[in-house]
Amino acid sequence: MHILVINPGATSTKLAVFQEKQEEWRSTLLHSQEDLAPFHHVNEQTGYRLELILQEVEKAGYHMADFAAVVGRGGLLRHIPSGTYKVNQRAVDDMNDPPMGEHAANLGVLICDELTRRYGMPSYFVDPVSVDELEPVARISGHAAFERQSFFHALNQKSVARRAAEKLRKPYEDCNFIVVHMGGGVSVAAHRKGKVVDVYNVKDEGAFSMDRGGSLPVTRVIDYCFSGKSYQEVKRELGTQAGMVSYLGTKDLREVEARMDAGDEKAALLFDALSYQLCKDIGAMAAVLCGQIDAIAFTGGMAHSQRLCRSMEERVGFLAPVMLFPGEEEMAALAMGAWRVLTGEQQALDY
Repeated sequence: MHILVINPGATSTKLAVFQEKQEEWRSTLLHSQEDLAPFHHVNEQTGYRLELILQEVEKAGYHMADFAAVVGRGGLLRHIPSGTYKVNQRAVDDMNDPPMGEHAANLGVLICDELTRRYGMPSYFVDPVSVDELEPVARISGHAAFERQSFFHALNQKSVARRAAEKLRKPYEDCNFIVVHMGGGVSVAAHRKGKVVDVYNVKDEGAFSMDRGGSLPVTRVIDYCFSGKSYQEVKRELGTQAGMVSYLGTKDLREVEARMDAGDEKAALLFDALSYQLCKDIGAMAAVLCGQIDAIAFTGGMAHSQRLCRSMEERVGFLAPVMLFPGEEEMAALAMGAWRVLTGEQQALDY
């Protein structure tokens, strides 16, 4: 049973083929700014990327008839519960007119739909960033006009939580976890009995990351917004030039650590602040789970830093055992979502 996995990014398209649970081929297609310049909206890239995918798959010796299913990264869809979803017309319509904004991940749905139309295999998407399982109390912010939103690294968070449950030899649905995704963006989530009941997402709140600010002083943000900056300037500054890069001029944690080793006290302070803020978020999620925590899981690219993980474990290890799952496993998570449906372990959901 072969599954084709498609994960579009801003300047790349990652591809993989899984034979049931085992990855047997992987490739990354790179897209230059010149290649993408003719397209004014993300959805307009569908045909361009699709043809490159077909060429790459054929070059690797596969035929589309080989695939039992195709699964793509879900984009900025409407808020939905976690699961594997059938690509349907509503999903396609939303990705052509995205309710939550444009993002390269939106192409996952559109490309899969085109493949199904041409070749007939079923197509799915799994755990998009808009997964929403928040409890009602978690939706309350501090103002009636601003409901807290659930946006986070759902695909990797859910996959890591399932792996943690396997290590404990328990069903994911019987466990309580705090999962900390530490990549370009960070998210800290409370998983209670198979649902993410609360989450900090660096886009809006919580710890800062390498280029995003997380929770910022509201009064200072208001002043900044009315300091003559345009809407686009504010979005760019807070979305790509905040966090660590605003202090140290780098988005690479490895460079921060190298500067620490060279005696840079400011780099050491910012590194400690990153650990400190992430651990504050973990503490908040521990309260959400009433202290009943099976494990705390660290994942994402920054989880490769032993220094960061040790620093955080020193602060929060008293709460629960810490498990490490460095890097991201989006391709495997997508494949496993489709595999669970194809084998009858789960039912595909309607979007």
